[in-house]
Amino acid sequence: MIEPRLSAEMIVQSLIRKVNQEGGFGAVIRKGDRISGAILIICIEKGKDPRLLEKMPSLDGPAIWQVIWPQDIEKEQVLDDYLERRTGFDPDLWLIELDIPDAERLIAQMT
Repeated sequence: MIEPRLSAEMIVQSLIRKVNQEGGFGAVIRKGDRISGAILIICIEKGKDPRLLEKMPSLDGPAIWQVIWPQDIEKEQVLDDYLERRTGFDPDLWLIELDIPDAERLIAQMT
């Protein structure tokens, strides 16, 4: 049986609304497919130390948000180059930015 799930647009809007309520700043950098687009979240704190999260499927349960940037094997690569490649590869991709302390905790609470 297929599990019902929220649309990508609803998840993005909910995350941005929650970040704004908590006193942070959230913005959509790139809109993707409204229903099923993948979502990448750039988490920063006071404009510094970017981390990139993506929802990844797990083998034994629901999908979870995982940090995919920075990676040790890609230290030389600039985040902007990585994002440009990803959006070129997946035109349905959502890209959002959340500027709030401990964004990972907030995202985990929402899901």
